[in-house]
Amino acid sequence: MFAVLAVCAAPVLASYFAFYVVRPQSRTNYVELITPPREIPDDLPLTDVGGLPVAARSLHGQWLLVTVAAAACNDRCGRNLVLMRQLRETLGREKERVDKVWLVTDSSKPAAALLAATGAQALLTTAPSVSKWLAPAAGHSLEEHVYLVDPMGRWMMRAPVDPDPAKFKSDMERLLRAAASWDQPGR
Repeated sequence: MFAVLAVCAAPVLASYFAFYVVRPQSRTNYVELITPPREIPDDLPLTDVGGLPVAARSLHGQWLLVTVAAAACNDRCGRNLVLMRQLRETLGREKERVDKVWLVTDSSKPAAALLAATGAQALLTTAPSVSKWLAPAAGHSLEEHVYLVDPMGRWMMRAPVDPDPAKFKSDMERLLRAAASWDQPGR
């Protein structure tokens, strides 16, 4: 009778041992989750390329892929903009739930041809203002990452420098599937 009890209790005891002693730490996400997520500051100074002010609240309502760079757009900036465009396009029917935003950190206007090619919405701001909201990984600069912002305006994920597009896409698909019940396309 004790043998039968031991066989029945073994899986339960093993699960408690694994959970409380071994503590498996499997991590399935590729991009870094930001905890707690940071709200977009209402006082973030944003203007469009035409010089008209844009309210930070207007960015709510859509998943955002965000990159930060000067208007001159060096090689890294170009790679990030292309990555954001490709990620959005490979999402298929879910792509309408994601927008691309380029936060331009100087007073220059980005090239119209670059904006047209990438489809990103360029918003002019200042690097110190963006730094109050977004932050790079240790040892990196703000311009090296692609940031993911949820429809409520909270920065919640940061892609590693030069991310693997397939792994990044996998994380985005998982996130969009999980949010399908409350998130709607379009802004």
